[in-house]
Amino acid sequence: MDNTSAIRLSVFLGIFVCMALLEARYPARKAVLDRKTRWVGNLSMVALGVLISRVLLPATLVGVSAWAQQEGFGLFNVMLGYAQSGSSLTGISDDVESSGVVFAAIVTLSVILLDIIIYWQHRLFHTVPLLWRFHKMHHADSHVDTTTGLRFHPVEIGISLGVKAAAVTLLGIPAVAIVIFEVALNGFALFNHANIRLSQKWDDKVGRVLITQRLHRIHHSQAKAESNSNYGFSVSWWDRLFNSFTPRAQYSDETLPIGQKDVPAVKANASIRALLMQPFKNK
Repeated sequence: MDNTSAIRLSVFLGIFVCMALLEARYPARKAVLDRKTRWVGNLSMVALGVLISRVLLPATLVGVSAWAQQEGFGLFNVMLGYAQSGSSLTGISDDVESSGVVFAAIVTLSVILLDIIIYWQHRLFHTVPLLWRFHKMHHADSHVDTTTGLRFHPVEIGISLGVKAAAVTLLGIPAVAIVIFEVALNGFALFNHANIRLSQKWDDKVGRVLITQRLHRIHHSQAKAESNSNYGFSVSWWDRLFNSFTPRAQYSDETLPIGQKDVPAVKANASIRALLMQPFKNK
């Protein structure tokens, strides 16, 4: 296992265990189905997603980044090339200092741009009917807990991987920015799907910057208008900026209807086979 994979796995397991323990000690809502039934299906999607990613992109996104850097391909690689060559584009005579400042700025901007891209990708998965068929499997979970943040159809994972690979190539995103973003993305997905609740006072304060558990449960509401909001996985800025932020649901957080009306909360709909076949059923 390479260093980046080890870092991602370590952070992932740490946050997962932490959220699972908090859910067990301070649950916000009671699940309709038992934990074993849901967790087997949800966690199986993680394993299938990793398999699909390795088949579609054996080199990983970090490998794509290394190739783009080597070839000097992508916007940021061109910019960094100018900085390292002491080009007047930066206005700084010290090549080392210049390239270091530019690289730090590129890494920061890359993480921000990737987050915006994933925000809009998420909105498209709710807007385009064909894409919604696959994303709906994520929303059909009858309960929202930390494993729901891992429950994505392999086809959706493949599409998302393609979007990110294209962004990495065209923008020339550095490997370190990819690692930072992927670790943050996975961590926030576990965090904001967790079945815990902040007090309303603290929820409102944290929600000014981050998507909290309550705000993301609104995104999992059965009400379409509420589900089509709060798309962010990390910060709440993009929802506020692009007019998709919903601070309160029609129902309280305790009584908010979760899931999809046409996918009843029964064991048969939570099996691995049912999850994989759900997008291909005619409605």
